[in-house]
Amino acid sequence: MKVPFFDYTEIYRSDYPIYEDSLKSVLKRADFILREDLEKFEKNLAGFIGVNYAVGVGNGTDAIWLGFYATGVGRGDEVILPAHTYVATADAIWAVGATPVVVDIQDDHSISPQAIEDAITPRTKAIVPVNLNGRAAPLSQITKIAQKYNLLVIEDNAQGIGAKLDGRSAGTFGILGTLSFYPAKILGGLGDGGAVIANDQSISEKIFRLRSHGRDRENQVVEWGFNSRLDNLQAAILDAKLRHLEANIMRRREIAGLYFELLSKVEEIVLPQQYFGKSPGYFDSYQNYEIEAKDRDNLRNFLTAKGAGTIIQWGGQGIHQFALDGLIVKDLDNANRIINCMLLLPMNQYLTDKQVEYVCQCIKQFYGYEK
Repeated sequence: MKVPFFDYTEIYRSDYPIYEDSLKSVLKRADFILREDLEKFEKNLAGFIGVNYAVGVGNGTDAIWLGFYATGVGRGDEVILPAHTYVATADAIWAVGATPVVVDIQDDHSISPQAIEDAITPRTKAIVPVNLNGRAAPLSQITKIAQKYNLLVIEDNAQGIGAKLDGRSAGTFGILGTLSFYPAKILGGLGDGGAVIANDQSISEKIFRLRSHGRDRENQVVEWGFNSRLDNLQAAILDAKLRHLEANIMRRREIAGLYFELLSKVEEIVLPQQYFGKSPGYFDSYQNYEIEAKDRDNLRNFLTAKGAGTIIQWGGQGIHQFALDGLIVKDLDNANRIINCMLLLPMNQYLTDKQVEYVCQCIKQFYGYEK
């Protein structure tokens, strides 16, 4: 059996009926930039997440650095982020002239609140929790730390749409949150795309102007700006797919439950920290299903030979392990341990139960639980 990690062609085969009419409508109207479909998607996205405002931008990385720019984070400031995240999080800090301060993670692979507090200096301006793999970071603790030290919280929610903590959506705990609509995301487009979400109107309006050369809602240039707009065609596709997002998340949770049922007795692996349904207050949307595995590399090779695709996030490196100048790196004992054994199993709404069962069967076979 073949179980690709992610089958991009399935986006077309399964989802085309969902967005076909919207796509044709945009093409017929020739409405491509900053049109009604974008406004509609922004409104519906904000409603789904539970915020006042959503502003579509060019991609998830732009969303983060525009968020920094809009909130005054810049040269001379330090910004705390976890070691276990995509380089885009650090790129955005560097882009506004600030210094990335890389700290350790906890056992659920999220940023450690204690590591955050230990890293705070007089130059610290912001904390960037990353809602990784469809799980909220410990945001209640982080916001308390931020209040204590008068710091900004800007959530990198590229992998966190649909996740919740104590009934509140990930991405809504800080002054703003950011989203990515990369095709492999839970809510993915047919190319790049992103958004900034916020409850603060002034922040929303600032992002609105920055994304389109400093133009306000009267189309007047009132400040210096940039060009980072979510195009109207992608917005129409995303808005159509948004109507199915809740069902897709529930399917991912079913798959996570099946993984837990079939793999929970395999002692050589550690399943996601939440142990499906056993983590009070957390509602995980399962952008990814990341395990820790003994003899990870040989397991991955075995699965590949069996036709089961896997990925090691970030190419198996933390932010601190890339050839990047200007980082401040703190103690990363837990991050280094996890990075050496982390592995993503297939996780998306297109998977069948039989495919998941096959992946689990192969894992058990590698560790000697089945012949």
